[in-house]
Amino acid sequence: MSLLVGTLAFGLPAAQAQTAPSGRAELAGTKPVWTSTAADQGATADATRVSARVYLAGQDAAGLTAYAQAVADPQSSQYGRYLTPEQAQQRFGATQAQIDAVTKWLKSAGLTVTDTNQHYISVSGDVAAVRTAFGTSLHDFRKDGRTYRAPAQAASAPAALAGVVLTVTGLDNAPHRAKPQDTLPGPGDGFRNSGPFSTYYGQNTATTLPDAYGTKIPYAVRGYTGEQLRAAYGAGRYTGKGVTVAITDAYASPTMAADAAQYAKRNGDQAYRKGQYKEVLPDSWNSTTDCGASGWYGEESLDVEAVHAMAPDANIVFVAGASCNDPDLLDALNKVVDKRLADIVSNSWSDVEANETPDSAAAYDRTFKLGAVEGIGFYFSSGDDGDEAANSGKKQVGSPVNSAWVTAVGGTSLAVGKNDKYQFETGWGTQKALLSADGTSWVNLPGTFTGGAGGGTSATVQQPFYQRGIVPDSLAKAGGSTRMRAVPDIAAVGDPNTGFLVGQTQAWPDGTVSYDEARIGGTSLSAPVIAGVQALAQQAQHFPIGFANPGIYARYHSPLYHDVTDHPFGPGRDLAVARVDFANSTDAADGLKTSVRTLGQDTSLHAVQGYDDVTGVGTPAPGYISSYAFPFRR
Repeated sequence: MSLLVGTLAFGLPAAQAQTAPSGRAELAGTKPVWTSTAADQGATADATRVSARVYLAGQDAAGLTAYAQAVADPQSSQYGRYLTPEQAQQRFGATQAQIDAVTKWLKSAGLTVTDTNQHYISVSGDVAAVRTAFGTSLHDFRKDGRTYRAPAQAASAPAALAGVVLTVTGLDNAPHRAKPQDTLPGPGDGFRNSGPFSTYYGQNTATTLPDAYGTKIPYAVRGYTGEQLRAAYGAGRYTGKGVTVAITDAYASPTMAADAAQYAKRNGDQAYRKGQYKEVLPDSWNSTTDCGASGWYGEESLDVEAVHAMAPDANIVFVAGASCNDPDLLDALNKVVDKRLADIVSNSWSDVEANETPDSAAAYDRTFKLGAVEGIGFYFSSGDDGDEAANSGKKQVGSPVNSAWVTAVGGTSLAVGKNDKYQFETGWGTQKALLSADGTSWVNLPGTFTGGAGGGTSATVQQPFYQRGIVPDSLAKAGGSTRMRAVPDIAAVGDPNTGFLVGQTQAWPDGTVSYDEARIGGTSLSAPVIAGVQALAQQAQHFPIGFANPGIYARYHSPLYHDVTDHPFGPGRDLAVARVDFANSTDAADGLKTSVRTLGQDTSLHAVQGYDDVTGVGTPAPGYISSYAFPFRR
């Protein structure tokens, strides 16, 4: 069995005698790239307290990789032969003897063990104890105008534990240290759309506004509903019955269950059965201010309501992270895997790849592989800032959406017409131009970039087997001679201007708190929509799809996908919608702002025929879902 060529380019931690102290094994990737000599401010004080996690490699890491690929590949004789969580732990998990050995080492160095589970051992102690345990001094370094602590050399473990310790995280404290808090804030500030609207794409033409691109343009839709999205992506008779979708986000909206029920009632979705929606919450919350806790409530509402709209019979379990920090989000993912809480996991969060460290990437990948052997598929939004150049100063993809073990979901602008008829899609990338003061023209059309689907080529993850021969070298080798992982894999509606109607309890300027609905988008919408589509496909297949990418790419170049391009009606024919928004985001008291939003303008990324870095292989077309009802053959 050939191994998946998709592990991180910097690899898993391994013994490297030429750099680690004698008798020790280096934990590769534990020295951040920003710890240059020029940035070094000297040694961190020995008395400084440090909290870290030592992740365990478990048994047979190579075997885990091979088995995860085999059970996910429809061409493999082992396809679908998933393990239970108990079987996965017995075969690939850390043994008690391994846990005891690592614990003994950490305690002998003077560290205090604060938590232990099958994935990691949490420790705390001073810098002196860290130096003893991990064979590295900690220094202070300047980064982005601030000073952070980090290892001056790569961390290491005793050579006898080289195959036992996966990595250690927490030795550096960029970007910030979390401060524990016990309660969540109330609903966040409210947002409403103004209108006029279209009830379906093209229904209401802005006849009194100036032309754009030589024609009158339609007003943006009020927000698509489940009926429209199910029709657009070929749901047919499938409802997701027998499938469970998990959603991970930071924090938890205190009104989620009530909001979801009200939304379904108001918008024609099936009412929730008793027990159909459940929540798994941590014992406490932290970093609520740094993470903007209430800002996550809208994300949760979007995710839950979109999955239910697409797959009305699927069970939904919301698994909350205690914060927006990597360790807490990874804990949420591990809860899903350890108890196999779901078949499909939708994740509408990410960071830029430059902020990803090899140690955390290794920990995430191990969780994704364990999920794969259990028949669990992870779906991540690709980002909302296009190539990220304007946002971060360099073109890059996101993380952990860059992992070769997850399905990266890009975004589109979607036109659903009268009688729920699919009209077209473009890659999601929007430019905004305001109406002139005299109302006769658009100022500097097409205007400025406001958002677009993330995508591009990873700088750290090599090309996985399922992308070979499909992703063109112009993308795979965009960063050099080695083929690397391209993002995204598949796509669905993401443009806020052709977005989904979402209901949420919010706080209003007059001091009231109440439920209302507004149109929302982003690849934060795309991911749960695709998760819902995959729930329908799994119902058709009658057993878990698991890690979906091999099957997704096997269907490439078939009528099962809409091959989305930025100009579906031909080169040079730009498309746009008109929007009228409240200046203060809630009502007309401070006036209105009228703009034109040009579609298919995603920074340096382009949706073209074939695989592209905005929509991947495309969006699901009629027949995609039902194709899982039988072994797929081209």
